[in-house]
Amino acid sequence: MSKAEFDALLSPCMLAGGIVLNNRVVMAPMTHSSSNPDGTVSEQELAYYARRSMGVGAVITACAYVNKGGKGFYDEFGADRDDLVPGLRKLAETIQAAGAKAILQIFHGGRECPPELLPDGQPVSASDVAPVRPGGQTGPAPRPLTEEEITGIIADFGEATRRAIEAGFNGVEIHGANGYLIQQFFSPHSNLREDRWGGSLENRLAFPLAVLREVKAVVAKHAAMPFIVGYRFSPEEAETPGLTMSDTFALLDALAEEGVDYLHVSLRKFDSLPHRGTEDSRPALRQIVDRVAGRAPVIGVGSLYTAEAALQALEETGADLVALGRPLLIDPDWVQKVEEGRAADIETELDPDGQQRLVIPQPLWNMLVNTPGWLPMRGRA
Repeated sequence: MSKAEFDALLSPCMLAGGIVLNNRVVMAPMTHSSSNPDGTVSEQELAYYARRSMGVGAVITACAYVNKGGKGFYDEFGADRDDLVPGLRKLAETIQAAGAKAILQIFHGGRECPPELLPDGQPVSASDVAPVRPGGQTGPAPRPLTEEEITGIIADFGEATRRAIEAGFNGVEIHGANGYLIQQFFSPHSNLREDRWGGSLENRLAFPLAVLREVKAVVAKHAAMPFIVGYRFSPEEAETPGLTMSDTFALLDALAEEGVDYLHVSLRKFDSLPHRGTEDSRPALRQIVDRVAGRAPVIGVGSLYTAEAALQALEETGADLVALGRPLLIDPDWVQKVEEGRAADIETELDPDGQQRLVIPQPLWNMLVNTPGWLPMRGRA
């Protein structure tokens, strides 16, 4: 296919707040465990992002914890204190120097935080419901957060946003997906509270909306220029009770009413079918786009290794943008190849000898090559 046939991917996209992205491709947020142990941004991390920022319209960074009790990954960088701003500024400048908008994903891991990474060794959440790990094993039971702690964490999301503004980022993405703290409050599986933060659907929405309002208030106070506020969410949960498409539709309505610059769907495959909470048999992403109904751009994601697959995702679901994660690990030149009419040259399998060429930090490389099924690997069945 020629470059012209990919115009739907390469055309500019205006976000709800007026900021324009150069094209419809964004780099998805991916944990890389390559920051410095003290939470600062590392040189290898900067090189990794520099290699992948050329061509995409925006880069959504790996998640940054908003306080030490929310650190979810080894060697994750933080946004929880002011002395981290200089490193964050380097990261923003690195991304922007390549022509992409820089978006800092901010997060609290809640009950998913490894105890050994926490100051007191105790994960926290909405309630004391232990997480279920792959294979059926349960993790440590979290401690329910107090009212004071909840309001403190909401303020921490605001402070992390202030630091992102001071560091020169173009925006933040609130991480309300993948089973982390914000989703834990929204989920009927993990939130068994009987106060104003739990129980009814309206009460379970209270924490996500409070975080969004705090972030937007900080932006209104501190940002001298337009600043992106996005929100990432997971449409469904496997548990019963758990989040269903019906819950997600309510969340989307509430977020759209509050006002967000984009909504980012977390899916393994862009054409995943819904399981519960809707009578519609179409892919979940298509239903989400219809529910949002143009109130904010929607970012779709999920196993889009080729330009043809990304184009198909846009056309079939109606999403406004596509997020590429694993494809940009395999081929950082993905967008440039499309722009140059060389979409057929996009690599779709990881080169097992390509670490230096691909500029992938050692911790992330170890995860990629030692985790079967994570990425298509050249030479592996």
